[in-house]
Amino acid sequence: MKVLMFGWEYPPHILGGLGTASYGITKGLAEQGDMEITFCLPKPWGDEDKSFLNIIAMNAVPIVYRDVDYDYVKSRIGNVISPELYYKMRDHIYADFNYMLVNDLGCIEFSGKYMDNLHSEINNYSIVAGVVARQQEFDIIHAHDWLTYPAGIHAKKVSGKPLCIHVHATDFDRSRGHVNPTVYSIEKDGMDNADCIMCVSELTRQTVINQYHQDPRKCFTVHNAVYPLRQELQDIPRPDHTNKEKIVTFLGRITMQKGPEYFVEAANMVLHRTRNVRFCMAGSGDMMDAMIYLAAERGIADRFHFPGFMRGKQVYECLKDSDVYVMPSVSEPFGISPLEAMQCGTPTIISKQSGCAEILTNCIKVDYWDIHALADSIYSICHNDSLFNYLQTEGKREVDQITWEKVGLWIRELYERTLGLRK
Repeated sequence: MKVLMFGWEYPPHILGGLGTASYGITKGLAEQGDMEITFCLPKPWGDEDKSFLNIIAMNAVPIVYRDVDYDYVKSRIGNVISPELYYKMRDHIYADFNYMLVNDLGCIEFSGKYMDNLHSEINNYSIVAGVVARQQEFDIIHAHDWLTYPAGIHAKKVSGKPLCIHVHATDFDRSRGHVNPTVYSIEKDGMDNADCIMCVSELTRQTVINQYHQDPRKCFTVHNAVYPLRQELQDIPRPDHTNKEKIVTFLGRITMQKGPEYFVEAANMVLHRTRNVRFCMAGSGDMMDAMIYLAAERGIADRFHFPGFMRGKQVYECLKDSDVYVMPSVSEPFGISPLEAMQCGTPTIISKQSGCAEILTNCIKVDYWDIHALADSIYSICHNDSLFNYLQTEGKREVDQITWEKVGLWIRELYERTLGLRK
């Protein structure tokens, strides 16, 4: 089966959970052996793992004809696309786009990030998708998150092939209900045009059904998973904090969706009971300054650390250095980070308002707003060795069974149902 997949980020250059999930899903599908995946990215860097899929650099697909030399094409973009594919794509330009801003190769430049001109990049990405869909051979289309829904719709209209969309989050999650009407319309248009809607949790599925008025029969829950730790990450030592200060960590975007203020308020309550705990708020976001000020107002700034955004090995070093991991999200479609923490042997507390709470058992679950329960849970793990050891051992054992291979098999079944190959 050949899959044309549209994404926005991919390891090692990731900005959030979307890139991590995209890797897991494609790798889980590829494990089946007979899946051929072509993954479209706005701006790949050339160092992505292409051992099990093809990556198309959308910033190297021409939409305006340019008569350029082979060697020049190779020198300019040869690290992300072959000149042969560039010329094949050039033969499938379907309209006069000379009015658009393109480079010397007739290609649109993308940032590949989440810039102020994001809506413009989303539109341009869908234009390029029209060229790709005309040139590539595929059986089904899979579009990840609202950023790529317009591209998926365009590819469907060009090819007549069915469209699966993957809802990793909705604007209801990101905005606490203050929905951006433009984003909502893009999301709803994607869902209306989709033949199959994959949702990262039942929580998200219900949002799709009730807030976007979708047919429940085409909406399916596809929980995320986690990959086994690479050997170099397994080799990171866990410090022994016995009779020493404990470390409690929040790691993620410091935005209102993630509930960082509840973490600070719970920390304040814990520190009224003991001073033998330090708190780490790792990440970046528009609420970071406010959280620094809040910690100062509560008089706990000397027990708080803000190390900033972390990536790659830094994340796992931080998780292994922690005695407790906390995810107090207000609305979390899934949340892969608790699985990663449990994988590292770090006892975890999550909000009941997170999708991963549907599949995790060996962690503590509290309502995001219940800072008393959150503070009690943090204090208990830090001061009860039996509870710490139980959550550490059983949490890791549980997460080791939640694999992307199982997710890939379920997605494969949904593809086949959508194509009418099985009932």
